[in-house]
Amino acid sequence: MKRVIVGMSGGVDSSVAALLLKKQGYEVIGIYLKYSNSNIYNQCTWREDSIDAMLVSQTLKIPFYIIDISKIYKKKIIKYIYKEYRKGLTPNPDILCNSKIKFKIFLEKLIDFKSDFLATGHYVIKKEIFENGKIYYQIKSGIDQNKDQSYFLCKLNQNQIKKSLFPLGNLTKKEVRQIASKYHLINAKKINAKKKDSQGICFIGKIKLFNFLKLKLKKKEGSIIEINQNSENSKKEDGKIIGKHIGAHFFTKGQRKGLKIGGYKFPLFVIEKDIKNNILYVGMGKNHPGLYTKVVLIKKQNIHWINPNHDFFKKEVKCRIRYRQKLQKATLYKKKNKIYVEFEIPQLAVNAGQFLVWYINNEVIGSGRIG
Repeated sequence: MKRVIVGMSGGVDSSVAALLLKKQGYEVIGIYLKYSNSNIYNQCTWREDSIDAMLVSQTLKIPFYIIDISKIYKKKIIKYIYKEYRKGLTPNPDILCNSKIKFKIFLEKLIDFKSDFLATGHYVIKKEIFENGKIYYQIKSGIDQNKDQSYFLCKLNQNQIKKSLFPLGNLTKKEVRQIASKYHLINAKKINAKKKDSQGICFIGKIKLFNFLKLKLKKKEGSIIEINQNSENSKKEDGKIIGKHIGAHFFTKGQRKGLKIGGYKFPLFVIEKDIKNNILYVGMGKNHPGLYTKVVLIKKQNIHWINPNHDFFKKEVKCRIRYRQKLQKATLYKKKNKIYVEFEIPQLAVNAGQFLVWYINNEVIGSGRIG
């Protein structure tokens, strides 16, 4: 009998993943990763979530363990988030969390628990292919397009995928909730099947980004400069100061909340930041040309290919820059130590630090950190 450790969060997805694997004949072990030893994030729910995961494990009659990863999580993820925002970048901690925390720590625990696989409740499909005399593994979009989480697994390597199982890839969220109800998976307060999806920063929970950032980043007053929306050739020096902000590092391109400037026919959006001089450039209306990007630069050291054989360029692909964004047509071009991604249609609010993920036929081919 093959043994599998399942990352259990206390939610419906990981609970059903464990159930399905047990029904498939695996010896299942439930693992809850404890990420924090404090309540500084005010919405921290690890105690309730770990109890929920434990109760589900008891229902399934499987062993259950809690593993404290708070130190490595703080070092690899929390510090990364603050560092990126301090530099004016817009990070995606969930992607790094998967490649550096979840799938790394679980792989290490395979040896401790004498397990063959690790499993999660991600809505993705794993495929095995034979190519050039070798076996390779693919990550493909889950069939539920509203829940597809392939974007978040874009930095996994071949070994991580090989050792992973994703039981929910061929199910919809509705079907998963129905399974949870059928088998009476419960948690501390409510039926597990009805428990809401987790939201917020990976492992931290539901907390407003500004409230999280201000724990470490200092406020610093600076100028807000409006750039004329009627001319694509508007220069920064032609702009006018219309207000003050609390720190350019608290804002991202495309953001409208927090500017606190009224009196305009259409909302104001951040179109660019100058972190060195602490300046926010804004434009009126969602059609402002400064909000859109046609070509994105990715440096060689920030490129990741899931299958090494797919290191090709001048190739038509489909891309997304953020989770749940509809796939966009684009072309990859190679130039020295960089690649350029040219979109068929200009993209709204592209920020340095975000991850761009490219697909062919619903398969994740690779990804790159923008900028």
